[in-house]
Amino acid sequence: VTTRPAPKAKPPEPGEGPKPQLWLINPFGGEPWPITDFSRGVSNYEWADADTIIFAAQEEPALYEKEIKEKKDTSIIVEDEPNAPPVRLFKFAVKAKKLTRLTDNADRIISFSLSPDGARAVTIHDRSLRFVYDNKVKPVVFLYELAAAGRKQIFAEPKFNVGQVRWAQDGKGFYAVSAFSNHPQYLNATIDELYYYDLASSAATKVDLRWENGLASGVWITEDGFITLLANGARHRAARYRREGGAWARQWIEGEHAQNIFGLQFGKDNKTLLYAYSTASLPTQWYRARLEGARIEGPAQLTDINQHFKKKTIAKSEVIRWKGALGEEVEGILYYPHNYEAGKKYALVVMIHGGPAGADFDEWDESWAYPTNLMCQRGAFVLRPNYHGSSNYGLKWVESIGNGNYYDLEVPDIEKGVDHLIAKGAIDADRLGVMGWSNGSILTIALTVTTTRYKVAGAGAGDVEWASDWGNAHFGAAFDNYYFGKSPLEDPQLYIKKSPFYRLDRVRTPTIIFFGTEDTNVPTQQGWMHYRALQQLGKTDVRFILFPGEKHSPQKLVHQRRKLEEELAWFDKYLFKTAKEENESFKPDSPLAVALKLKKAKGDGARYGLVDKDGCLIPETVKHAGLEIGRFEITRAQYAQFDKGYKVEPGKENYPANNISFEQARAYSEWLSKATGQLYRLATEEEAESLYATPAGPENTLDFWAGHAVNPDDAARLSRKIGEVGGPAPLLKEVGSFKGAGKDDPVFDLGGNVAEWVVAKDGSGRLMGGSADTPVDAKLRSRKPAPEYTGFRVVKGAPVAKQ
Repeated sequence: VTTRPAPKAKPPEPGEGPKPQLWLINPFGGEPWPITDFSRGVSNYEWADADTIIFAAQEEPALYEKEIKEKKDTSIIVEDEPNAPPVRLFKFAVKAKKLTRLTDNADRIISFSLSPDGARAVTIHDRSLRFVYDNKVKPVVFLYELAAAGRKQIFAEPKFNVGQVRWAQDGKGFYAVSAFSNHPQYLNATIDELYYYDLASSAATKVDLRWENGLASGVWITEDGFITLLANGARHRAARYRREGGAWARQWIEGEHAQNIFGLQFGKDNKTLLYAYSTASLPTQWYRARLEGARIEGPAQLTDINQHFKKKTIAKSEVIRWKGALGEEVEGILYYPHNYEAGKKYALVVMIHGGPAGADFDEWDESWAYPTNLMCQRGAFVLRPNYHGSSNYGLKWVESIGNGNYYDLEVPDIEKGVDHLIAKGAIDADRLGVMGWSNGSILTIALTVTTTRYKVAGAGAGDVEWASDWGNAHFGAAFDNYYFGKSPLEDPQLYIKKSPFYRLDRVRTPTIIFFGTEDTNVPTQQGWMHYRALQQLGKTDVRFILFPGEKHSPQKLVHQRRKLEEELAWFDKYLFKTAKEENESFKPDSPLAVALKLKKAKGDGARYGLVDKDGCLIPETVKHAGLEIGRFEITRAQYAQFDKGYKVEPGKENYPANNISFEQARAYSEWLSKATGQLYRLATEEEAESLYATPAGPENTLDFWAGHAVNPDDAARLSRKIGEVGGPAPLLKEVGSFKGAGKDDPVFDLGGNVAEWVVAKDGSGRLMGGSADTPVDAKLRSRKPAPEYTGFRVVKGAPVAKQ
């Protein structure tokens, strides 16, 4: 399935994006080709056999819709159920290139699962455009006989809320994951149960998992049952179940990585297991292994993604527990500061997950929303609490904050967790911050109206006023009625009591707010109300960032990055106290920035360099690219300290020493070593290959003087023009005239001014780097600057052998 445009396809209508269509591609090569052309696109698909694809798609527009479009009427009828296009199953025969409609349902198929022989399909149908809003008209499940186009409803009892279907390998039945709630209507707080449907008896049997927390994810089918991950708090529990008659025998999956598996795939050979392994301090990698019974054997790492993480410091982490609301145990993940030393006190940032029926795991989880290691890098502990109402801890826990208990347990859970850490002695109670997205933001806001001890807050897409949320949110009635126990129509005072908006006058915590302009999960108006209240009250600083066109979570990289940068800067200012005042008119790579960086260069009056104890002017070296290297090319004033006969024109002391031979450059290095008692040398060819490979930007090259990218023919013609300028080496400029390489301690002129001598592998001299009389041209076999455009720079210290 892809949204790429088909050849000669009609472009999408204004305001419409590309539609997903089915394409085929030959695995042995060649271009892919489209096989569907539905005006609204297609959704999920499965292969029924080697020649047949089954897929779901919305029907083509009816006359009613066509006429509205012809009138260019862009009006929207909200929840227009009678005119909502059905989503049906279709069949495509590859060889015959024939498309056939398989179902005539009037509702919308949201998912389906084919039997192994392709003869049957279990379908889940959405029947109400407002089901997400109020959970009143539930989806239904059907079993289709595709050849006969017959169907029958299954799982019709109200307790069933089927989400995932997986067929047994023998095709005699299938497993269905069903969300269970004690509430007769709402599905905000559930656990996942498993049922087996037997085709012969047309009966669904609940699989006794012997695990009250239910499933953490779906199931993966084996020849005799299934494997799964069971909900078990911060770490899932991997298990294998074998069907024995009408029951299922459980075995715990064991092996090197079994405790921290967070994703699975099982091969059709009934042996090969692929799994995702990680911890909160170890980035995720996928492994391949054999499942021998219930034991993982021969694990081999399959992926090596995010290799650059290996060079970075990663926070130590641990699963911790404390007594929260109702005296019940709360679990969370604690991350340590990168610079942690026992006995010292550090800041604490509380990062609160969304949901509320989400959870944080002992699993690698770094994102734009929760930049854990970037906070730890700044010297903070990070606590990610699984408060009451979180998933993966069983039905009682996830349902505990419903029926009017929302806020009443989660806030004490978090506060008691912070108190627990302060009592242990590693947290500075005067340096606390809090942040979260969605429900994490909701609880962040609640904490800021409860206490003033948090010095900074980051609130992304969080509610402050619940009556308006009830009407405007995509799932307003389902969420609010469940968690508050009533609607605002039944008890408006309850909604006022629960809404932080009416207590924002208590807030003293500087708060940064983020929202997408198209958010309907937590309506964007909530951000405006939060911002305006804090702004107009004037009792704390507030900043509001909107992401145009984004929904509940920003998808554009530029918006995700902006969120990170804004939030980190906010925390730097109010929690870490490290923020530097920025000038928005100042460009970091501007000539002005170069001039300011040059101020860092050591000098003796107007001359660059250091004066040693004997009064000799020597070059300054800085660390760059794994070397301690001269910040500049050796200047004329510096070279004249060695060669008393070298003439320096007044005013050009800081120009690069030029017309220098390899022997002269090496002799200078030997002299400098003796004069200072430290080893100075020329760079080796191996060191120089990476050093000169990527110029920092425009440099003093022939391209700069010509004003365009110079090819070899232009270079030859321009040499005559250079001669007309007159004087020796007229194109040279003072060292440091162009942007340097390296952010904070730059090195200058690696790509231009004079070409620089290095020591080749055979001990001879080789010129590397750009020069003012040669073009940038990366295709040059070798660079041949004129002698007056040759010079050098020094490296301090012996070469380091490559590992």
